[in-house]
Amino acid sequence: MPRSLEDNVNFYFDRAAGSSGHPKGLLDQIRACNGVHAFQFPLRHADGRIEVVRAWRAEHSHHRLPTKGGIRYSAAVDESEVKALAALMTYKCAVVDVPFGGAKGAVQVDPHARSVEELERITRRYTHELAKRNLIGPGLDVPAPDAGTGEREMAWVADTYAAFNPGQLDAMACVTGKPVTEGGIRGRKEATGRGLVYALKEACSQADDMKALGLPVGLEGKRIVVQGFGNVGYYTAKLCREQGARVIAIAVPEGAIVDATGLDEDAVIAHRKATRSILGFAGATSLARSTDALEIDCDVLVPAALENQLTADNAPRVRARIILEGANGPTTAEADEIFRAKGTLVIPDIYANAGGVTVSYFEWLKNLSHVRFGRLEGPDELRTVNSGLERTMAIAYQEIRETLGRQPGLQYLRTAAFLTAINKVARAYLELGIFP
Repeated sequence: MPRSLEDNVNFYFDRAAGSSGHPKGLLDQIRACNGVHAFQFPLRHADGRIEVVRAWRAEHSHHRLPTKGGIRYSAAVDESEVKALAALMTYKCAVVDVPFGGAKGAVQVDPHARSVEELERITRRYTHELAKRNLIGPGLDVPAPDAGTGEREMAWVADTYAAFNPGQLDAMACVTGKPVTEGGIRGRKEATGRGLVYALKEACSQADDMKALGLPVGLEGKRIVVQGFGNVGYYTAKLCREQGARVIAIAVPEGAIVDATGLDEDAVIAHRKATRSILGFAGATSLARSTDALEIDCDVLVPAALENQLTADNAPRVRARIILEGANGPTTAEADEIFRAKGTLVIPDIYANAGGVTVSYFEWLKNLSHVRFGRLEGPDELRTVNSGLERTMAIAYQEIRETLGRQPGLQYLRTAAFLTAINKVARAYLELGIFP
């Protein structure tokens, strides 16, 4: 039976923890999920039928407050997945020095099968349930978008929270990922994709690493395959192309398209809107099986869809020199071992896709200060956000490489990233005086 995402996250943690030198009790505390809150609420349909909707909020670590993590809408989500995603948020925030604990929320619904009116009622009721349990607030727990949710849902969350807290000056900081017109921040929508490109740019600037992979330094001319063409996949493809790379394949649930000369993401989006599929895109070869795109010969593979996409079954056939993890947990532990043996450079999710939470942090600060970024400093908000994100991703990558250099026995970027996170969370607990 394949490992769950929670099993994979804990495997990666344990592998790094063995090199940390921290006492077992402290490591156990860092690894454990502090609280998982499961609840159900009724949804009345137009025909009078009542549906019971399942939902969760997991707060993995309170070493920093507030806790932070997205809200996922998915028919397949379960409690184990929510706990795993909350843990990844803890480690992700630590890696990029964002002062939040990790959390995650989920509602077990298929957003594509729901009307806008139903989604609004579900979102507002979910927010109500969080508020009743003190699981949302600017200093408590701050949600954000995740798979199946976006700016619209976050606006509903903010509005519902404000209704329960009339007159609260900082109410807008209860959630991030909001529309710019409703307290959001410029650059948040594309932040995860932009952060991925900054991470890839930093990795490709390391001459020794590129030489070992047989690749030239820089993004120019790199052949990119993107799996998933939602918000993250789209902006990753767009920004990679603008940096001189070629997106040679795009994979989505209905299949994949391949064009060695490069694909234009906006033209693909227009085709998909017109035909309800990316297949049949002019000039490209269509693949009926989406997973076949993962095995295309390329320089960089970007799994930006869901977890457990790269497995023991397909990892031996993956020919990418670099894997840039846009999704959370796209690589199973078994596949990770195969990539380690092959010498594939895997840029791990807890670093690579941290752009979203980094810019969410900027939005939270903006909401608390009640001043638009750039208004006092001079530059416009988007430039300030993007430069801050680029610097954050560059510094974090160098810290991970320094950890790898200090302990060469780690031999792998993911292990070094987890160890970096563990050390930072451990220091936070020690500062709190919980562990003498």
